[in-house]
Amino acid sequence: MKVLLVNGSPHREGCTYTALCTVSEALNQNGIDTDIFWIGNKPLSGCIACHKCSDLNHCVFQDTVNEFLSLAEDYDGFIFGTPVHWAGATGAITSFLDRAFYADLNGGGGRFYLKPAAVVLSARRAGTTATWDQVNKYFGLMQMPIITSRYWNMVHGTTPEEVQQDREGIYTLRTLGHNMAYFLKCKEVGSKLVPLPPLETPERTNFIR
Repeated sequence: MKVLLVNGSPHREGCTYTALCTVSEALNQNGIDTDIFWIGNKPLSGCIACHKCSDLNHCVFQDTVNEFLSLAEDYDGFIFGTPVHWAGATGAITSFLDRAFYADLNGGGGRFYLKPAAVVLSARRAGTTATWDQVNKYFGLMQMPIITSRYWNMVHGTTPEEVQQDREGIYTLRTLGHNMAYFLKCKEVGSKLVPLPPLETPERTNFIR
């Protein structure tokens, strides 16, 4: 089993990376393989609602979003990490998630169906719980079980060294890794005994029809 940890920070090996490495180590201790994927620090366009992904099953823009989509099917679970900017996820990871998940949803890819996910947050001080709520909404729409920990998945600090000093935060992330490993192992056993739920055709309505 493999988990892909997505680093949504503009810094390749900063505080968010340090937080993700903590989760990765806990997963590895439980026999789960891990890789870290950095979204980069080049500008990422938001979704332009062109709907080309319905034909392509990936985004019309060729950047790290499509690199991620090309890898995603091979993984059993996902951890997404982001710093907190203005009490929310960064603009880059927001655009990344908008496009990646919409391309899969609109293109019928099924890369994320019933695969567990969690978000890890890095902040100097505040805005973490608002960001936690924001990112978890993606997983709920994509039918991805949300893995939780003993507390909300956050660390505090302005440098990797300060993050390591956040003992409660590091403990919380280790617990998250252990919990995801447990879920993945339960899912592996359960999938041999219980069939997947039926996939119904989606019903799409709005408030005027």
